[in-house]
Amino acid sequence: MKLFPWQKQKEFFTAEEKQQVVEAIRKAEQRTSGEVRVFVESRCRFVDAIDRAVELFFQLEMDKTAERNGTIVYVAVKDKQAAVFGDEGIHQKLGQKYWEEEVNKMMVCFKQANLADGIIQCVTDIGEALYQNFPYDHKTDKNELPDDIVFGR
Repeated sequence: MKLFPWQKQKEFFTAEEKQQVVEAIRKAEQRTSGEVRVFVESRCRFVDAIDRAVELFFQLEMDKTAERNGTIVYVAVKDKQAAVFGDEGIHQKLGQKYWEEEVNKMMVCFKQANLADGIIQCVTDIGEALYQNFPYDHKTDKNELPDDIVFGR
């Protein structure tokens, strides 16, 4: 999905890598009521990537999940910035240090030119944390947000 469909999508991933990221999102969400979105763009308009992640979180209406357990993984490829932002339900359970550690792990992969691998590992870790705190209930849970990667500028 592109937030601005009139813009040409940059190719940050191969077709196979895109599929692997989307599959990681789906797999992460299978065991939890939580939602994970990935947003990738070239440059971060803000000095701090977390500010951009928060802006996108609300633009994508991720704050509308029933248990407030949505999480966005944000990456600005050319600016070499990343952030993870979790809604209040999951943030209260995990805390700021958890998000910072996930970003640090992604950055290690990015420095080794493994953009997709870093994102996949982060999504997998978040999926596990969501499962521990918001396990899936087949009676009430539904996929509240799309699983595709969102591409910005």
